[in-house]
Amino acid sequence: MIVARSSTVVGISDGARQRPAPLLQPYVRWYEGYRLTGFPPGQHLGLSSPDLTVVLSLDRPVDITRAAAPGQQPGRFTALASGLTTSAVTIAHDGNQHGIQLALTPAGARALLGVPTSALGAWVVELDDVLGPDAQELLERIAATPGWQERFAVLDGVLTRRLLEARDTAQMDARVAHAWQQLVARPGTAVRDVADDLGWSRRYLTARFTAELGITPKESARIARFDRSKAMLRRPAARLSEVAVHCGFYDQAHLAREWREFAGVPPSRWRQDEVFPFVQDFDA
Repeated sequence: MIVARSSTVVGISDGARQRPAPLLQPYVRWYEGYRLTGFPPGQHLGLSSPDLTVVLSLDRPVDITRAAAPGQQPGRFTALASGLTTSAVTIAHDGNQHGIQLALTPAGARALLGVPTSALGAWVVELDDVLGPDAQELLERIAATPGWQERFAVLDGVLTRRLLEARDTAQMDARVAHAWQQLVARPGTAVRDVADDLGWSRRYLTARFTAELGITPKESARIARFDRSKAMLRRPAARLSEVAVHCGFYDQAHLAREWREFAGVPPSRWRQDEVFPFVQDFDA
């Protein structure tokens, strides 16, 4: 447990992060349990990531005041799933958050949610829309289970069951998966090089990639680069110029432009305004 105090922040953060059971690891990168209490009310930005997001809220609904998908209205969700996006989601909070977040890979969308990543797009949907009755089972069992490790064990059990039921029918195309891995692991990789490696034209790769993932190959590399910069910026001593060089931006101005497009604010403003990401990450 961490108590965060400054001239503007007093709050308590408690949580844990864990990898799922080995069978699930190609589909779920991690579980993160969080309980944040006593922080000032405000807004939290849900930022772009190479992971799909699943959230199970345990105390109060997640109050989304601005969605990433054009045309989606504000809404409140007790359990939600969302795909890949290049825009931020704005979440209103009263200074308290308690729940579990899952980071799914695109392969996990098909294997566990039963849909390709493109079916979600930038939309936030109710978890039972993709999990059916398993969503309610997860919420009820986790709410009745004390301790993060025990809660993660519930997730392992339900998700492994879903995986085994769908394993023969819900596989992501191996060539698209290879392209995704290349572009996300090395954001500087040229799309043409990935297409050549697969024996495809760039246009054909883009069409297949977008049909599966809902974003283009170029956007996936940008998301990965942005996500790396976000991780570095959570370190208090990181300088913007160093982050820009390390993450593959042309310069600090390029970093700032990408942040304004992805987050709606420059990185320095995000570091100043956000409370939850820093406390949560340090605790995890």
